[in-house]
Amino acid sequence: MVRVHRPLPLERLKLLVFDLDGTLIDSARDLCNSVNATLSHFGREPLPGPVVAGFIGDGAQMLVRRALEHGNGNGAPVEEDFLAQAYACFLDYYREHKLDFTYAYAGGLEALAALRQFPDGRARSMSVLTNKPVRPAQEICEALNLAPFFLHVYGGNSFPVKKPDPLGLRALMDEAGAGPEETVMIGDSEVDVLTARNAGVWSIGCTFGLAPQSLVDTPPDVLVDSPADWIAALNPAKADLRK
Repeated sequence: MVRVHRPLPLERLKLLVFDLDGTLIDSARDLCNSVNATLSHFGREPLPGPVVAGFIGDGAQMLVRRALEHGNGNGAPVEEDFLAQAYACFLDYYREHKLDFTYAYAGGLEALAALRQFPDGRARSMSVLTNKPVRPAQEICEALNLAPFFLHVYGGNSFPVKKPDPLGLRALMDEAGAGPEETVMIGDSEVDVLTARNAGVWSIGCTFGLAPQSLVDTPPDVLVDSPADWIAALNPAKADLRK
């Protein structure tokens, strides 16, 4: 289902920017396993999957930091030297196991194929902007056949700052020659909605992702319940499917 809070200017949209984790792919299990492998390496107890999933969205280092702080019991800050060691351990494990269970959401590839051009044949630009480190992000997109749809796949270390800072999104807009009114950010969390707001662009929130609860307090312009709904939300010819 598509729920419209603020109608998008569909005929004008030139650039679609997608988050990765929880939007294009379900990576929760591999991220959880990597976090728990890191905790185990340092003699810590593992965390349940839903707890780890709630820590995803602000980059891998923040994911590790939150897991360590949660394991402290009282949420005490983690020493930076220890965080650096744990983060390196996490990355080493995740690089080897990032595709053990990660998969593209059902209907995602078909939706991307339908969205890369307007009904009249004009091309749209599509890119990925994730807070995940760029190399695993690109490797995952290539392995899951997502990469051919995108002009760029940028990660959390592609720019000096991460989402919700708008720097990366603005860089993509510049490269695509698209203005704020011609751009939409598609993601599953408040981080993506805030990134869109900070850049002055439109936003679509995915309730099927890893952080749908965060979209309640930070609502996007449009909510969708599946990748297939992207077509109804973004195709001017599908106006009858939007509620």
